[in-house]
Amino acid sequence: MFLSPLLATTAFAEDEYRADYDALIESQGDYAYAFDFFTTSMLWTVIAAALVFLMHLGFATLEAGLTQRKNTVNILFKNCFIIAIGIVTYALVGFNTHYPGDFNGWFSLGGMIGDLNADGGDTFGYGGLALAMTGYGDFIFQAMFAATAATIVSGAVAERVKLPTFMIFATILVGFWYPVVGSWHWGGGWLGGLNGGNGFKDFAGSAVVHAFGGFAALACVIILGPRRGKYTAEGIKPILPHSLPLAAIGVFLLFFGWFGFNGGSVLSAAPGPLGLVFTTTTLAACTGSLGAIATSWAVLKKPDLSMALNGFLAGLVGITANADIVSAGGAMIIGIIAGIIVVVAVLFFDKIKIDDPVGAISVHGVCGIWGILAAAIFEVVPEGAEKQFSIGGQFVGVLAVGAAAFIFSFVVFFILKLVMGVRVDEQEEEEGLDVAEHGVPAYTDHQ
Repeated sequence: MFLSPLLATTAFAEDEYRADYDALIESQGDYAYAFDFFTTSMLWTVIAAALVFLMHLGFATLEAGLTQRKNTVNILFKNCFIIAIGIVTYALVGFNTHYPGDFNGWFSLGGMIGDLNADGGDTFGYGGLALAMTGYGDFIFQAMFAATAATIVSGAVAERVKLPTFMIFATILVGFWYPVVGSWHWGGGWLGGLNGGNGFKDFAGSAVVHAFGGFAALACVIILGPRRGKYTAEGIKPILPHSLPLAAIGVFLLFFGWFGFNGGSVLSAAPGPLGLVFTTTTLAACTGSLGAIATSWAVLKKPDLSMALNGFLAGLVGITANADIVSAGGAMIIGIIAGIIVVVAVLFFDKIKIDDPVGAISVHGVCGIWGILAAAIFEVVPEGAEKQFSIGGQFVGVLAVGAAAFIFSFVVFFILKLVMGVRVDEQEEEEGLDVAEHGVPAYTDHQ
């Protein structure tokens, strides 16, 4: 009897909730039957965005681990700046440049985001079933991608780049050029006319994120030059990483975050594509590591942990363009070839004196190209259907993205070199950037 008021209140609350829910369903119109799917998809989108955010911690720890301890603070500081400036500039100009709506297919500079819940925020009005999320969900997921290109560059130029110069370059690259080039594909631009009009296939960004960052990094490294003492008259002098455990943590964080990177790119919680993408992503990563382990062991005569770690990333980059259109077997082949490629590429760049402390150009640039081409090679074609993607069309697309990233970065970084310099002096490099640029070491040794 004492519970009756509580029960009455509870019943009233349930009735009120039911009325609100019924009104919400009714507001969906033709989409009402799928409103629960919309809600689940939106939840998955923000979870995926959080996983992609976690990848930035992975990049930071991987880069710090594979370099010298005297530059750890500098590397962590750069990664703090990159994620902060990347998300802010994406809100100010990037999102509406990346997705400009109707435009000439090449360039349309957008402004700041407005009210992305203008349709009410709880309907399919933003993107329908194919893009089952709100406008804010779309923004925050894509914003997490935006800073990745500059993070890739950060690893390649580590241990000798001037901090202010890098910060200016990263801001321009991420805030302006990444969304412009991305609009060519994801924004409805000219790449949609490739492959006989079927469009350029880059599911989650092997080209427009990874190859873009890799070729931007290559341009910067060419201008910057190698670290002091790396290439000598006697040959290549290894500059050893200061913490392989930290690097390993970084790679596994990246692997974990990649489930959001690729899985979120389904753009809904559609169970069929989501399960496929999680599976192909995992298989390619694992065979990538196996391919790198076998190749590096055969060539270097020792099992190399850094190659095994980069093999995971190589497989992940390779599958990113095609995770939704290949079979499990295809994913395994894509991964193992990516693992072989990354070892060959790392050794090749060292041979021609392109000093990349973390292998970013090889992992993201070279394996990004492979992922794009693999989409055409391993595409699963349903019985009775025609093949959609060609090697030629895919190559044109990735060549355009890579060339755009390289040329723009070379020009901007070269101008910065003339205006303010891009490299620290020899004494600062020898002392370490932690003390020279930040005034504090990462580690304090106690006797």
